[in-house]
Amino acid sequence: MKSLSPALASLANVFKIPMSMAPVRPSISRACHETLNRQTQQPGPVTAALQSASFSTTSAMAARKANNGPVIDKRITLIRYFLHHPLTPRPLRFSRNRYLRHWTIHRAWQLFQAQQRRKHELEMMRQYQSMQDACEELRTGAGDGGKLFRVSMNKKGIFTDMFPIEYARMQTETPPSDGWNYDWKKPVRK
Repeated sequence: MKSLSPALASLANVFKIPMSMAPVRPSISRACHETLNRQTQQPGPVTAALQSASFSTTSAMAARKANNGPVIDKRITLIRYFLHHPLTPRPLRFSRNRYLRHWTIHRAWQLFQAQQRRKHELEMMRQYQSMQDACEELRTGAGDGGKLFRVSMNKKGIFTDMFPIEYARMQTETPPSDGWNYDWKKPVRK
């Protein structure tokens, strides 16, 4: 078994990571269970005091809790364990040229997406303007004094007596089990 470098040994000491180097990296589930069991089997003085004492917001209880030392969170311990484990591969580091290539490709992709968004926005503006021009032509140029435009823009009777048939059933991703009811008739108003 080879020994750890002094830098890794000091990091392991700071982050309270076990110093043993197994030939294969331990599985996450086994290491998690071991760490959790180790910490839950031996409750510290803070945990024991918290379990035995009732909740209180007085300064005396706060001072007593502060004197027992910091509370160690299991999740942080596990994160530190796997981040700073000797067998964890080091993070990728780009050289200057590779970083410049990466940045250039990323920036080109961002510019392409912005260009696509602008094209889409211009197309939507063109369609909206075309509809507005058609409505204006219908209003002024049809030769009927705008009657056809007024009739087409009339919103009477929409959602006043009943909901549209599309809203009769909750929108789902699958068709209904019974299909379409062709015998259904609009109820007669009394």
